[in-house]
Amino acid sequence: MTTRDPLSQALGAIPNRLQLAGGWIDHPFVSRHNPEPPGSMVVVQIEPNFRPMDRSGIASGTRAIAAKLWRGRLPNRPPDELTRELFEAENKGKTDPSGSQDMIGLIYPGVNRLDYDFTVEGGVFPSHIESLNNARMARWLDKVLHVLPIEPRPQGYNPLGEQHHDPRWVARLGQSGKDCFDAIRRMDVDTLGASLNLNMKCWETLLPQTVRHPLIKVDLMGLLKAYQRRYAGAMYSGCGGGYLIVVSRKSVPGAFQINVRIRK
Repeated sequence: MTTRDPLSQALGAIPNRLQLAGGWIDHPFVSRHNPEPPGSMVVVQIEPNFRPMDRSGIASGTRAIAAKLWRGRLPNRPPDELTRELFEAENKGKTDPSGSQDMIGLIYPGVNRLDYDFTVEGGVFPSHIESLNNARMARWLDKVLHVLPIEPRPQGYNPLGEQHHDPRWVARLGQSGKDCFDAIRRMDVDTLGASLNLNMKCWETLLPQTVRHPLIKVDLMGLLKAYQRRYAGAMYSGCGGGYLIVVSRKSVPGAFQINVRIRK
């Protein structure tokens, strides 16, 4: 008889996920304005070896629903089928549904580029998914991504109060995801950092309240720019703060590192 590690038992078996460049392109209200579809974003499945802060852009809410739906473990079924099942369970009755990248990041192992085209299923699900499950690449990414806890997004906060759907910036947002994926494939620190920086500029331009809002008490942009000047690049894990993801060849004080989970 084997006994499960108590820490693993407490944290659960379902993976966590990290969102990198291109986030928000998975929402049809953004992708419909893209003049150069598909636009891309990157999600990374990571080991569940820490408990994420709630409301911090690491899909903890979606993970909790998955744990309840599937009794704590991902079923051995096609990932596309699981994605749609979880998407429906989370968004049933919602007027502002979550993007499908939350579900995909928890279900698909490795590093995944999700391509969204509004003309394909209304932009709700990707038109194509490209995956990297190379062990050498995963261990490289473990070393260059540094995660700093900042602050969960505030209760009652809505990032969509101000929207500017400039097609040029929507195209840049989708390009940031492509750049990010290519940088990881080539294990290129500088290009990876630049893609995260471009992502944040797109958020600031298209959806300003993702980084500035009366309920947000931390100077998110001031903090972001300080880290971007010091290191190769940085972005927030989600709207309203959460974690700051820093790209660096060297250690970042106060940060922890993730473990990319690849297909066994």
